[in-house]
Amino acid sequence: MKKWMLGAALCAISSMAAADVKVGMITTLSGGGAGLGIDVRDGFLLALEQAGRDDIEMVIEDDERAPDAAVRIADRMIQSERVDIMTGIIWSNLAMAVVPGAVAQGVFYLSPNAGPSQLAGQGCHENYFNVAWQNDNLHEAAGAWANETGYSNSFILAPNYPAGQDALTGYKRMYEGDLAGEIYTDLGQTDYAAEIAQIRASGADSVFFFLPGGMGISFLKQYADSGVELPVIGPAFSFDQGILQAVGDAALGVVNTSQWSKDIENETNAAFVESFEAEYGRLPSLYASQGFDTANLLISALDVADPSEDPDAFREALRAANFDSTRGDFAFGPNHHPVQDIYAREVIQEDDVFTNRIIGTALEDHADAYAAECQM
Repeated sequence: MKKWMLGAALCAISSMAAADVKVGMITTLSGGGAGLGIDVRDGFLLALEQAGRDDIEMVIEDDERAPDAAVRIADRMIQSERVDIMTGIIWSNLAMAVVPGAVAQGVFYLSPNAGPSQLAGQGCHENYFNVAWQNDNLHEAAGAWANETGYSNSFILAPNYPAGQDALTGYKRMYEGDLAGEIYTDLGQTDYAAEIAQIRASGADSVFFFLPGGMGISFLKQYADSGVELPVIGPAFSFDQGILQAVGDAALGVVNTSQWSKDIENETNAAFVESFEAEYGRLPSLYASQGFDTANLLISALDVADPSEDPDAFREALRAANFDSTRGDFAFGPNHHPVQDIYAREVIQEDDVFTNRIIGTALEDHADAYAAECQM
């Protein structure tokens, strides 16, 4: 286990006085999907460092992408470390294992990524805030963009876990055409020969897929090598900055949907992109932007109230979302999930770097479909 005290610099906690607020970050830092957790962590820490706070202690642990490990870490953070706030989880199955128990014990949870439908609807909670999106949202935008593009017979696939189920539900919610096929793959799968063969034989005019992390890298490379030339559309998770460098030419021209892009034009985003690249030597990803925004939301609420001394005032400050987001305008809906624009981006190459550029807006001021089920 590692600990960080964030101020003008990172210092060993043992050499400093006790912090006013303790934040527990559980995220994926090893194995498959580690790049996502590393980017969330780095974006979060960059925001705290830039704020120069000396009253926030970070306790950061690797969940190894295992629900049982995440639960053990969360229990220790809450019972022994006495954290006030938790954050960091990437994967929705881990979020479902950790978040309900954490918020029931009075801990605030700020999600920088996972947004399962269960926590947006009937399982919502006053202490749970999602700073990224509800899982369906980027897939809904992909369905809307498919309509606008004229696709009418999509083949769709995603891994069989909560976020994958939300992905296909979201695409179908907005997509108006027929389905040439629908497949749930195994979580962590790396061989997609059978699925690509089904796509080839399906008569589809387009392919929608949600395969985050290494799954998306494997699928895109195999798809490009297969000779199947159907256009592909997907969410940013399979076309984000870290993934694109591994996929390379196979991703060029693919359209993907995202609530963030490095070319969103506002001062906060421009400064974030520049400072992240200067600090870490790489362009920021979607996940880095979400970590950065989550930390700045936290800071804005801490400027109003201490969560341990006045949780009601702290909660209201979170709801107000009075911070400068990399996305520009930012607001929470009644279930503490964002209402935001979602863009269509195209994969391009700038010099020797593969990246994305915005080509249109797929959905404006979009809220999730589960808010009406939330009773807070």
